[in-house]
Amino acid sequence: MSKLRIAIIAVLAAASAHASVDTSPKPGGVYKLKPGIFVERNTDCGAPPNAAIRQYDGKGISTAHTRACKATVRARRGKTYTVDQSCIDAGAGPAPRFTQRQQIVVQDALTFTQVIKGERATYRYCPVYQLPKDLQKVGRG
Repeated sequence: MSKLRIAIIAVLAAASAHASVDTSPKPGGVYKLKPGIFVERNTDCGAPPNAAIRQYDGKGISTAHTRACKATVRARRGKTYTVDQSCIDAGAGPAPRFTQRQQIVVQDALTFTQVIKGERATYRYCPVYQLPKDLQKVGRG
């Protein structure tokens, strides 16, 4: 074996030894998205405003001001889901449950567009290590 080949193998072995293993949940649930925190496109994962944050838990997509969301699929055409999503209308504490019709367009396991009352926003997945400390626990599920 040439010295160059040995050097390349050594570098690759060292790089793989330092690579982090992704232990987060695999894509799945109602939309086949990766569970965790998503932020609006062009928003920094490290400092997202509450309005730009969505959390997918496999059952529904919640915001900073909703929880326990559950989407019921009414129709599906390709990657577009029309759903009635039921959520508790508060991030914490007692609150009423409400239901909202929305469309979710899943581009891939890490990107979706949410359309509510004609308002459209696209969100992308943020790995836990890129989130601010207060969201890292939430992002782990």
